[in-house]
Amino acid sequence: MNLLVFNIVLALIWGVVTNSFSASNLIFGFVLAFVCLWLVRERFDQNNFYRPFRILLLIALFVYELALSGFRVARDTLSPSMKFRPAIVAFPLELESPVGIMLLANLITLTPGTLSVDVSTDRSTLYIHAMDVDDADALRADIRNGFERRIREALE
Repeated sequence: MNLLVFNIVLALIWGVVTNSFSASNLIFGFVLAFVCLWLVRERFDQNNFYRPFRILLLIALFVYELALSGFRVARDTLSPSMKFRPAIVAFPLELESPVGIMLLANLITLTPGTLSVDVSTDRSTLYIHAMDVDDADALRADIRNGFERRIREALE
């Protein structure tokens, strides 16, 4: 059973035991169950225990990148000079699973100013169109240390 589901079940059991299903009591039960599960974490697979939090970190990174790139695109399009340097960048993938590659491509496409164009047939390279590229290596490093790393952590 997924530990997040198990944590939620334990929080609901806490609500039954205390005979209170208020939001604050259920949140307290969730935190209490989390602490209890953390104390016995050696009995569980470590990756499954932290996976929900790694997924939340990936979501937080996406929201941050969405806001930041949205601001940059708005600033660049509203500036009088509008000196864009569009480029298509080949990004060598470290991800191997089709789900991970699909998730990376979609997160890049959903981020303003970038678009996933294609994946090579051997799934080793993702081609990305970026609206404004100063340094292609910096863009690759940004994606590798951001989205790709968080996806790898969330899916492992």
